[in-house]
Amino acid sequence: MQNHPSIPYTALPVYDDAAQVARSERFYTELKTRRTCRHFSDRPVPKAVIEHALLAAGTAPSGANHQPWHFAVIGSAEKKQALRQAAEAEEAAFYDGKASQEWLDALAPLGTDASKPYLETAPWLIVIFGQRRGGMNPGEDKQNYYVNESVGIATGFLIAALHDAALATLTHTPNPMKFLNQLCDRPANEKPMMVLVVGHPAPDATVPVHATVKKSLDQISSWL
Repeated sequence: MQNHPSIPYTALPVYDDAAQVARSERFYTELKTRRTCRHFSDRPVPKAVIEHALLAAGTAPSGANHQPWHFAVIGSAEKKQALRQAAEAEEAAFYDGKASQEWLDALAPLGTDASKPYLETAPWLIVIFGQRRGGMNPGEDKQNYYVNESVGIATGFLIAALHDAALATLTHTPNPMKFLNQLCDRPANEKPMMVLVVGHPAPDATVPVHATVKKSLDQISSWL
């Protein structure tokens, strides 16, 4: 078996059990304040905040460490307007018959509809793509592995990093999403996964009560 270079595992801080419990509880307490936001302010957000959040996302684990993700960051008014127009056209078709009644009933308590003004109001839109092929190095054309899983983990890191910077987010998934390839100048072999809306909440922003109800530990875990 071929030997490959390695380095020592990152030295982690040493905490006693009580400190570990306290830190885990503190992280949960902070993260549970995250809310999906549908009412954004146009207040600017420094580009450096987005850059550091993306770097945090880029530390996520991935299949064969190929890091099969690309984040297309949109800040121009023209691009945001074009994305909103295309997304609302797809959303109108969704609400006007493409979606099943069961799906529409599930969305009803959240108050969603085909109108997406936040796509223009928020200062940043991050379009997240999964790369079916690529590899670690520029110009490579290798098979990527566990693309959906890897991109999903990186997106979770990204949302957590943005929340830690006191920013609101919204995951938006127009269906279909292929128009995003052309809009973001991305190759056809990349799969658009979602649009992440990023910014400050509007002063009068509200959240549906339904969205605050989370499953209990007993419901989301089992201990064997």
